[in-house]
Amino acid sequence: MLKIRLKRFGRKKQPCYRIIIIDSRKRRNGKGLEKVGFYNPITKYNKFNIERIKQRLQEGAQMTKIVSNIVNKAN
Repeated sequence: MLKIRLKRFGRKKQPCYRIIIIDSRKRRNGKGLEKVGFYNPITKYNKFNIERIKQRLQEGAQMTKIVSNIVNKAN
């Protein structure tokens, strides 16, 4: 099953996250199939490809709770 979830990068105590599409059995920072967004919790900056996310949701992918909250707040 495909998931739309966060992939952490950045330095220690300064996290940044990419929103990626990945197989649910892969580890958190594993190689994703596609990058569809970016989120910085410190500056609250976010950028999404909403069309691509909607397309993947129609194909059967599921968003995690955190990603769902971030996307809903942005819209």
